[in-house]
Amino acid sequence: METYSTQSPPASRARASLDTLLDELTGIRRDIHRHPELSFKEHRTTDLLVARLREAGLVPQRLEGTGVVVDVGQGPLRLGLRADIDALPIVEETDLPYASASTGVTHACGHDIHTTVMLGVALVLADLDREQPLPGTVRIIFQPAEEMMPGGALDVIAQGVLTGLPRILALHCDPRIDVGLVGTRIGAITSASDTIRVELSGRGGHTSRPHLTEDLVFALASIAVNVPAVLSRRIDVRSAVSLVWGQIHAGSAPNAIPAHGYMSGTLRCLDADAWTSAGELLDRAVREVAAPFGVDVKLEHTRGVPPVVNQEAETGLLEAAARAELGPGAIVLTPQSMGGEDFAWMTQAVPGAMMRLGTRTPGGETYDLHRGDYRPDERAIGYGIRVMTAAALQTVFDADR
Repeated sequence: METYSTQSPPASRARASLDTLLDELTGIRRDIHRHPELSFKEHRTTDLLVARLREAGLVPQRLEGTGVVVDVGQGPLRLGLRADIDALPIVEETDLPYASASTGVTHACGHDIHTTVMLGVALVLADLDREQPLPGTVRIIFQPAEEMMPGGALDVIAQGVLTGLPRILALHCDPRIDVGLVGTRIGAITSASDTIRVELSGRGGHTSRPHLTEDLVFALASIAVNVPAVLSRRIDVRSAVSLVWGQIHAGSAPNAIPAHGYMSGTLRCLDADAWTSAGELLDRAVREVAAPFGVDVKLEHTRGVPPVVNQEAETGLLEAAARAELGPGAIVLTPQSMGGEDFAWMTQAVPGAMMRLGTRTPGGETYDLHRGDYRPDERAIGYGIRVMTAAALQTVFDADR
């Protein structure tokens, strides 16, 4: 059996194939960017992917609703690769000729890059498989609705797409890393993310007589300040539990204590076990802090996603591929992110890892994610394809990898 290395014929053929495809893929990325679609509405993107994969001689399978899965190669499943395909409800603020044509929707998180990279991997692997059958199969998953908690990954898993996969990899654009570099780390790379809503109610009354009613505003303020403090003292600080409020609403007049009010925010955590215990403690802390004020409490705790925990072996696979394709200095240690990412559901089911793909032009401005002016350096597409293709070929040709 032919083996794989950076100097082997498969590696050389893969690079040659990419050279012929890169201009087309850049055009596809721009087309997807110009026509972004929100979570579970990615019908045009799904159609585009299915058409191009069929043109390459592959047999893509539509997922329920939106999304696509396709297998490339022969023999047993060796690896899964995942891309997310949805956009965000954000107004684009660039002057690019291929800027979003959909009002109020744009690919401000780089999912158009992710999709194009994994499409490129599929096309390169298909070229190689036609020339000489690959001794293993790579499953490429184009997943809908990453931006909608708890995420489209759960729907993909429910459809059995991860069945038989021994490992899975993904990437995410990072505007803090220069194009041509990738970021990795072992362990939690993203945070668990939940939504919290606390509603209080009382009788309301005059601000001159708070003792004759329930001071609901004071109760809200006490919860806002004290509950995060309780969590910080009752849970190991190394788990990085963070409760931050984004909304507090109550009242309509300065001299009237309102009868109703609410607050909402996010609970984030880098440790999966602490994520579970934090939820139980949160409920108790909210009610105990509110109890002296005599208000009625309704707590809604919506579970979002767990942390993405990169396994050592899969992270090592990505790093080896990056060094081989981009050079020994191509890897940087990426900081942990307190953002949520539904790829975490997949890494709970299958060992996996996510890498950060540098999208900043060296020496240029940092355009942050989830902003209307985000504009990645498109050279990242080629670098992402090279690294992911190398990782795929390594697993296909080396079953023990």
